Amino acid sequence: MKQPTTYYDTIKSKARIQVHQGGTRSGKTYSILKVLVEFCWRNKEAGQVITICRKTFPSLRASSMRDFFEILESQGWYNPANHNKSDGTYRLFGNMVEFISVDQPQKVRGRKRNILYINEANEVNLEDWRQLILRTDSKIIIDYNPSDEFHWIYDHVIDREDAEFFQTTYKDNPFLEQTTIDEIERLKDVDENYWRVYGLGERGASQATIFTHYKEVSEAKEGWRLKMIGLDFGYTNDPTAIVGIYSDGEGYLMDELLYAHKMSNAEIAKFLMDYKVPVIADSAEPKSIDEIYGYGVNIMPCMKGADSVRAGIQYMKSKPLYVTQRSVNGIKELRNYKYHEDKNGNLTNQPVDAFNHFIDASRYAITYNQLRPDYGKYAIA
Repeated sequence: MKQPTTYYDTIKSKARIQVHQGGTRSGKTYSILKVLVEFCWRNKEAGQVITICRKTFPSLRASSMRDFFEILESQGWYNPANHNKSDGTYRLFGNMVEFISVDQPQKVRGRKRNILYINEANEVNLEDWRQLILRTDSKIIIDYNPSDEFHWIYDHVIDREDAEFFQTTYKDNPFLEQTTIDEIERLKDVDENYWRVYGLGERGASQATIFTHYKEVSEAKEGWRLKMIGLDFGYTNDPTAIVGIYSDGEGYLMDELLYAHKMSNAEIAKFLMDYKVPVIADSAEPKSIDEIYGYGVNIMPCMKGADSVRAGIQYMKSKPLYVTQRSVNGIKELRNYKYHEDKNGNLTNQPVDAFNHFIDASRYAITYNQLRPDYGKYAIA
């Protein structure tokens, strides 16, 4: 059976560093993991240490870790006796596969490894990269979507003599269904830059980014209190986003609590049970809100008003805004959320309807029942 192009690129490359740049759904991650699993099978009892890394452990667990174990199970190779869940390690044919995140500094600066794979490498910073490669004695593999116009990968990795560069798109993945292909190609009409990055796998051009004043912080500081939770519903194509909103009376801190697909209302309710603050959800889903409320969650719909999206954005831009560093998907949205450009390239005041699940959830909570001089009292849609 034919595999995605990245599978063959990864196997054939003799370079110390492999750089896999590509658009969405090009099969990069799954292919690289498949090659690593097969490497362990071909090199039984070799005692190799393979590190699979991403910025945060929740994002690692929801992506490459999930795919890794799916590959093992599909081959009938998974054995729970070899899986140390507390350490995030798996013994595979006499080799050690470990899963770490860069927010675990003791592991980033810990023991050496033979092979390193950094998934979504554009999420990590240059210092993390340096610390990781200093402790890797053999092969290094990274992948990413090139959504950033400028990045240390472009300046410090691609041009190295020991690096080999690969670029792939959704057309390099033979397993995609036509509905997925159609959705990706729809980006041509949605936004030229999104199509450039996620369709063609090329570097992002300059964007009319909406939120530019936010700061990343490690956690809520003293004096910050969790005030509300925002909820944006999703299921198959779009994720369900749940965001905790903290405030010190002046600004707002957004903390990604959940960002996942195929969450049932019962699962959402169970997740929210431990939080004792109001949950503000998208009023377009009244049935879901009623069902979650029935489970005992203090949830209420946001209120929609004329021009409420633009007004809400303006309110958020007028306040100090922070986001936790573990909010990986939220930070990605903040980097990519932009104003629509007309056919002449002029900016409008309407945002593109993309990269906005974390942002919408945050907006529901931050702007709930705020008094606005131009719009009266409203809660954002």
